[in-house]
Amino acid sequence: MSKYKINKPNVYIGLSNPKSPDNVNSVKRTAGNFGADAIFYTGTRYPRAVRLNPKPVNMSRDVSLNIPINGATHFIDELSADMKLVCIELVEGAVALPVYQHPESAFYIFGPEDGSLSQELIDQADAVIYIPTQGCMNLAATVNVVLYDRLSKSSFSYVGDELICQNRDINNNLVLKPK
Repeated sequence: MSKYKINKPNVYIGLSNPKSPDNVNSVKRTAGNFGADAIFYTGTRYPRAVRLNPKPVNMSRDVSLNIPINGATHFIDELSADMKLVCIELVEGAVALPVYQHPESAFYIFGPEDGSLSQELIDQADAVIYIPTQGCMNLAATVNVVLYDRLSKSSFSYVGDELICQNRDINNNLVLKPK
């Protein structure tokens, strides 16, 4: 286990009515890679899809084994007192991700692959952000981009090769040779 903790505690991911177990498994791997603490989902499509296809592609790795995936009725019920509710959605008036400053503790809520977050949830958010792309992105890709942006703007130290050595797999023994 790496001694690095990329994010401070209390980084949650909320998936609004996700439909694809493969996408949720990819989000779980992302959560592990970027140090999120938990994943919550709402809706009935994901549990139904898991029942119909109980052996989806395993996208997780050791880094994500301890990330819980929990069903929730309302994301607000899972929010701790110090967390900010941050919705990621293509909505007029939202803040572009490149200029957004992430809070220390956040509950990031992502809309469904084929729909939008509710107006009620958007109205309760501390911030609404979007990724400035042409067209919409896949759910798992969106979670990757947002959590990478959080990391890139954090005070996490990238100095030295220790993190690389701890996290690459046994098939990677590459070394950059001086020129």
